[in-house]
Amino acid sequence: MQELGRLEDLPQDYRDALTARNLVPLWPSLRAVLPPGKPTARTQATCWPYQDLRPLLLQAGELTPIEKAERRVLVLANPGHGLEKMQASSTIYLGMQLLKPGEWAPAHKHTPNAVRMIVEGEGAYTTVGGEKCLMSRGDLILTPTGLWHEHGHDGSKPVVWLDVLDLPMIYYMEASYVTEGKAQPVQGESSDRAYQRGGVVPTPLFARSENAFPMLRYPWVDVRAALQALATTQPDIEAVQVAYVNPETGVDALKVLGFSALMLRPGETLNLPARSTAMVFHQIEGGADVTSEGKTFNLGEADTCCIPGYVPITLTNRASDQPAYLFIADDAPLQKKLGVYEVRK
Repeated sequence: MQELGRLEDLPQDYRDALTARNLVPLWPSLRAVLPPGKPTARTQATCWPYQDLRPLLLQAGELTPIEKAERRVLVLANPGHGLEKMQASSTIYLGMQLLKPGEWAPAHKHTPNAVRMIVEGEGAYTTVGGEKCLMSRGDLILTPTGLWHEHGHDGSKPVVWLDVLDLPMIYYMEASYVTEGKAQPVQGESSDRAYQRGGVVPTPLFARSENAFPMLRYPWVDVRAALQALATTQPDIEAVQVAYVNPETGVDALKVLGFSALMLRPGETLNLPARSTAMVFHQIEGGADVTSEGKTFNLGEADTCCIPGYVPITLTNRASDQPAYLFIADDAPLQKKLGVYEVRK
């Protein structure tokens, strides 16, 4: 590829004249913004072991009362983006949040979309738009853009969950903000039970729901059972994987980020082709090795890692006698809408 002129090749007085008029020559930076072959990734392969993170999160609970934190979170920041940017990838924010018994994280709504993957504990709940969603390990709870939500804890032990937001994308668009509110009146329990059978959805008065987010809680007990049934009924399937989708439409549960659950059968190794999207892997049960470009992360339960896009990934279940279960997040829905999503064999 032809070598382009450098900025320093231009006379200083010409550069000064451009700067004074808020102008920049493209050609010295063209290869940086349009590199040949594939993008230049800032996202680095990074792992956040839960056994390292958990004591610091519990210590944060002792050091900072909920009234001083509002949301007591340790951000899983990718060093490739700079820790101050609070990004796991270019579009994904990850945070590990703690709620202690008796605490209440006040109601607010914000423009970024969020999901909560419950890591440990019982007795806590998230109220979203007046719908009370109980929290159990492995459950996925949506808090979509613009919906009021708050967190409470009626149990006796700390509850921890993984926050996954499209905050970096919304912030980059200069569209990120929050609105504070008051406690919501609870209008009912989570509606997930209405969608427990595929192909069967509520149809009041012969009209389909117009609710953009009819299902806010995806219980792990149901997702796990679906994975086991898939593995049993389709033993030759390449990957035992299910997606979290809107049960009324079948499209991704949220518009920017996509979420799925993967079961690695005992001793299974799964080779994923290079995809254009970075991927977050969170271990729900068991243990798996995540390998990419010569680097391997040995995930145990509640460990989380991020792998950049455009690189192949190998997943291996370390156990020969039991399955391993992973939660996966990526920005494939956004990339597909923009027409830039790729799979490279």
